[in-house]
Amino acid sequence: MTKKLITLGVLSLSPFFFAQQKFSIIPSVGYAWRTAETASGLSRDEREYVKDLKHGVNFDIAAYYHPKGSATIAIGVKYSDFSASSSGFMTASNNNGTVYSIPVTTKDRITFFGPSIFISNYNEPSRHKLFVDLALGVITYTTKTTATNTPVNAKGKGSNLGMDAGIGYQYMIHKNFMIGPKLGLTAGTLRKMTVNGVAYEFGEKEREGLHRVSLSAAATFRF
Repeated sequence: MTKKLITLGVLSLSPFFFAQQKFSIIPSVGYAWRTAETASGLSRDEREYVKDLKHGVNFDIAAYYHPKGSATIAIGVKYSDFSASSSGFMTASNNNGTVYSIPVTTKDRITFFGPSIFISNYNEPSRHKLFVDLALGVITYTTKTTATNTPVNAKGKGSNLGMDAGIGYQYMIHKNFMIGPKLGLTAGTLRKMTVNGVAYEFGEKEREGLHRVSLSAAATFRF
């Protein structure tokens, strides 16, 4: 009788614990490459300088709620962050026409935040998990350039509608933990931005492309 009661107790608790896995937290970290074309007419040093700003560290985190009755679809929010920096020499000229080189450093950052939809086979018994996510929201670009040993600096910022998506595979190590590779795509274009407090609107060929692809390791925590 005691054994039967214990068995019934375990069976009654199992659905309870399973039902608690309504939420997923998914952080990922990796590397990303910006895909927008480099402006023409740059010198060799300028091209190399810009090249270093086109790849950097990529981080994102998403939180999802899995509605009752939906085996594959979840809804939530997603945040992503890309950062890159470059140091080198830029040429400039004074009023007398004298050309000289200035050591400069630029730090770029692209962030995204918005609502997201998530499709997966998390609720299937297989340990091999696949997922796809798609988010629409606000993408923001910030840049800061400083000239070494001079008071010269430039700070710029701009925002627009953007998109962030990903597809990945994960292996379930535990029912509450999965990990694996993820391929990501972020897209957005700046039509205007503010530099040192002054607003600038870009022409069609001058717009700042914020597109990038990323390859990351993504972990999922379910509860």
